[in-house]
Amino acid sequence: MKKVLKITGYILGGLLAVILLFAAYIYFGPMPTYEVQAPDLKITADSALLAEGRRIVLNHCAHCHRGPDGKLSGDLWANDDMLGKLWSANITRHPEAGIGKYTDGELAYTLRTSIKRNGHAAGPFMTFPLLSDQDLAAVIAFLRSDAPEVQPSERRQPPSELTFMGRMFFKLIVKPLAYPAKPIVAPAPADQVAYGRYLATGRWDCYRCHSASFETNNDLEPEKSVGYFGGGNPVSDKDRNTALSANISPDRETGIGAWTEAQFNEAVRFGKRPDGSGLSHLMPPMPALTDEEVAALWAYLQTVPVVKNKVERAQAHGVK
Repeated sequence: MKKVLKITGYILGGLLAVILLFAAYIYFGPMPTYEVQAPDLKITADSALLAEGRRIVLNHCAHCHRGPDGKLSGDLWANDDMLGKLWSANITRHPEAGIGKYTDGELAYTLRTSIKRNGHAAGPFMTFPLLSDQDLAAVIAFLRSDAPEVQPSERRQPPSELTFMGRMFFKLIVKPLAYPAKPIVAPAPADQVAYGRYLATGRWDCYRCHSASFETNNDLEPEKSVGYFGGGNPVSDKDRNTALSANISPDRETGIGAWTEAQFNEAVRFGKRPDGSGLSHLMPPMPALTDEEVAALWAYLQTVPVVKNKVERAQAHGVK
């Protein structure tokens, strides 16, 4: 009996040692680094490319990267009980605090894979594996431009204050994506459904918030994301205000199946529900979307699988 207890003690001690070593690695070990294999890329910008890049960046990237100075200098982005405090990066042209030293190829590589020029991962929140090469070039062209929003800012963000779960998430779960081996071309706008899918999963990334959870989204095959466009994903701001993303699948009772295209247009562009009430500030209006884009998004959303999921309009901290 004593021998059994002794062996059991050794086993339990060994397991405890493994657990403690694992916890020490997660909490004290360095973040992983990855090899940077940036393509040899040089973007030649014209006025049309710059205008489209401005539209995409200021209606998408700026939601997270706009700082208090009005530039894309970064700010506190999330204050989460599970992950911790995270700051968005300074993406102005400052050579030290921002992205001024990045080559066009390094910017493309970061945006596609999340791997920064120093080999560290930027996280899963700013990867654009399905963005067309043309739109990617437009984004890079604007970030390189003389626009006031990207002029050098010395604002430096503090290191992220990750919880234990946050460190485990970034060390064990987040994995950079591979750089695309083939060109990515957006469908022609004349093919409304295909173009709408591209807008919803590539250019504007609607599915990321409007599926069940950021953690269960599928970057390369968005349709395989849990609860695809069925909503219910908790979205928070830096002040810990939280709301659940809306169900925008074509379910008539819990989604937008009973809406008209005109009502959808009012919601997306101007933040107004069919009953006249406003959307949460966590779903900022996008007035820069074109008629063609709204029509294509609407056409595509009519084709996605119905998800019956009644989402409460408000969750924590009084967001309405």
